[in-house]
Amino acid sequence: MSENPAVRRRTVHSAGIDLAVFEQGDPEAPTVLLVHGYPDTHRVWDDVAAELAADHHVVRYDVRGAGESSVPTSRAEYRLPLLAADLFAVADAVSPDRPVHVVAHDWGSLQSWEAVTEPGAERRLASYTTMSGPCLDHMGHWIRHRMRRPTPRHLRQLLVQSAHSWYIAAFHLPFLAPATWRLGLARAWPRVLRDLEAVRPRAGHPQRTLRQDAVRGIELYRANMRPTLRNPRERPTEVPVQLITLRRDRYVSAFLSEGLERWVPSLTRRELNATHWSALLEQGPVVAQMVREFTARIDSGGEPSGAAQQLVVITGAGSGIGRATALAFGEQGATVVVCDLDQEAAERTAELVTLVGGVGHAYRVDVSDGAAVDDFARQVAAAHGVPDVLVNNAGIGHSGTFLQTSEKEWQRVLDVNLWGVIHGCRAFGALMVERDQGGHIVNLASAAAYLPSKVLAAYATSKAAVLMLSDCLRAELADSGIGVSAICPGIVNTNITRTSTFSGLSATEQAAKQARAARLYARRGFPPEKVAAEIVRAVRTGKPVVPVTVEAKVARWVGRLAPGLLRRAARINAG
Repeated sequence: MSENPAVRRRTVHSAGIDLAVFEQGDPEAPTVLLVHGYPDTHRVWDDVAAELAADHHVVRYDVRGAGESSVPTSRAEYRLPLLAADLFAVADAVSPDRPVHVVAHDWGSLQSWEAVTEPGAERRLASYTTMSGPCLDHMGHWIRHRMRRPTPRHLRQLLVQSAHSWYIAAFHLPFLAPATWRLGLARAWPRVLRDLEAVRPRAGHPQRTLRQDAVRGIELYRANMRPTLRNPRERPTEVPVQLITLRRDRYVSAFLSEGLERWVPSLTRRELNATHWSALLEQGPVVAQMVREFTARIDSGGEPSGAAQQLVVITGAGSGIGRATALAFGEQGATVVVCDLDQEAAERTAELVTLVGGVGHAYRVDVSDGAAVDDFARQVAAAHGVPDVLVNNAGIGHSGTFLQTSEKEWQRVLDVNLWGVIHGCRAFGALMVERDQGGHIVNLASAAAYLPSKVLAAYATSKAAVLMLSDCLRAELADSGIGVSAICPGIVNTNITRTSTFSGLSATEQAAKQARAARLYARRGFPPEKVAAEIVRAVRTGKPVVPVTVEAKVARWVGRLAPGLLRRAARINAG
């Protein structure tokens, strides 16, 4: 019996194997079936199971050869079809009349994919949540596609994943892997989890049977990896799937799921700031909540979304790049909270977000006011939650040499362009860190950040500071799984030209300068929608610095290769 009296044990027979099955919660509630990986047992799910048992019938089992389940007599008995049959046998025993929700991790995911992609699986499996374990057939096709199209990106992906999967090759060596576990790795495993996986030592983990579980489980790799990857099958599924990508997984790269929609039409993608094992052993309640939200949507008849609904906050979104970015995220079904000094413009952006498929909310905020931004962050957190993405877009333009620019003008430019970004990063970044589920911060810099000009002293200084701030913040937030990107547009056709100010000019001269700048930017014809697309891509890929427009890209390369050219060009009266 389990040490926890709330857990009920039974035995399920499957293809000559006795499977130890453990149940918690109300048997009349929706059933969630948790499948563990290697070298674990059902105990790795303790925290997740305890949380879900409040409103689910939670079932775990030791897979064949692990824990309290019996041991196969040959390598062939570890093949994926038999592992899938075990899953169905447990599901039939614990929930004969209703489909079950499957949640799996590591090798549990690999064998669960085998069951999920069986024809007709949707009649027995209500949903599938997978972490850190691709379908081997899907992976085989993924490898073939990259071998047929050996682009630099595809080759890099193959090399990176090969480096992450070094242990698989080691597991195929006749004596080395079993001997390693027997002669010390099992004893050292708690330190490995602590030092490499950020898992604190705790009673019951790892399990007492770890050494024999690890040695026997090597047969999972030997029986399945090479045969399946060499001859991958077509394995689609109609089961709704939730893919939880672990940002700090040392073994399964996020890009392994690229193209998964080909096989899974009902796919929801989510991310968690966790290592391979800390997801279950340190963030069990968070995983349980993700599962709960997904199963509730399935049980209520709701359609799984193509991607988990993101909460995005964008400053200065009343027009231009900010509005275009709000619409780009809205088209993906995101909830987008926008703010601007112009309340009416912000509300129009929110309306447009809703029209394109998202959910929009508008606020009036002066980003130069730190207290106002702090209050805005508290309102957003209370009404909508902690954002997954923050885009610090609000900014103003100004032209003037250093000696022409007054102290008041310097203060205005720095208050909005630099302090506005600082206020946003501080207020929302703290919320993201406290939530501990990762996120992404996007700061709008400019090509002027690295392209000096004697007539853009204040503006270029503010944007250069934003670029450096982003680099510093990226280093600080990396361990929290929060990415930071600096976007550096060049000449983009937005209304910033109509509101830019110029030092030392009368009102009439200011208006004439604004009109000329607007005509120049309009002739350039680079739309804000293209900048928005780069912002969305930066959030997805985590790219740290993104020059946008040809002139921005050229200036960045020239600045690296021949910085003296940029310094000489800075003397030109370009304002």
